[in-house]
Amino acid sequence: MSGKILILTGDAAEVLEVYYPYYRMLEEGYETDIAAPQQKILNTVCHDFVDDWATYTEKPAHRLAANIAFADVDPSQYAGIIIPGGRAPEFIRNDVDLPRIVRHFLEEDKPVGVICHGAQVFLALKDSTLFQGRTIKAYNASRYEVESLGATYPEENLHVDGNIISGHAWPDLPGFTREFLRAIRRSEAASASAAGSSSSIG
Repeated sequence: MSGKILILTGDAAEVLEVYYPYYRMLEEGYETDIAAPQQKILNTVCHDFVDDWATYTEKPAHRLAANIAFADVDPSQYAGIIIPGGRAPEFIRNDVDLPRIVRHFLEEDKPVGVICHGAQVFLALKDSTLFQGRTIKAYNASRYEVESLGATYPEENLHVDGNIISGHAWPDLPGFTREFLRAIRRSEAASASAAGSSSSIG
């Protein structure tokens, strides 16, 4: 297994949406990097619902090391990307290096897994042509961001549209992660087939 996976996040990421896919990728044998605006120990959060609150609450959760800064990421070295939610997307999208990283995966048709508020980072690309005609799921509060991209917001909590695998929130992680891994394996198989064809021609 040669592919590496990149998780793009920052402080205030939803704890389950970082930890769950991170450990699943490791379990499957994929080297996985966690990238953030700076290489540092990240503070994740737990979003939950309590009585008498019309929206979610936020509590501190586990800490997790980001082992690479956005500025040092070479996206060509990765087979796919995962963008967790929480509050991290609303501020990491301001990083000057984020657009070039995300754009690479979209333009090269590599698997892009995005869940909950993660779709907010797509606005940083300022290029609606990448999303017009696409269908992207996100947390319901991010529906307007998805539609402002020119994409369709589906009713189902998990959606696969080509190389974009998107989910509503952390309860959808089992299906989200399964579909992302399927996309990675399809991409790897296609790359191996293309490499075999080119070598036979030579």
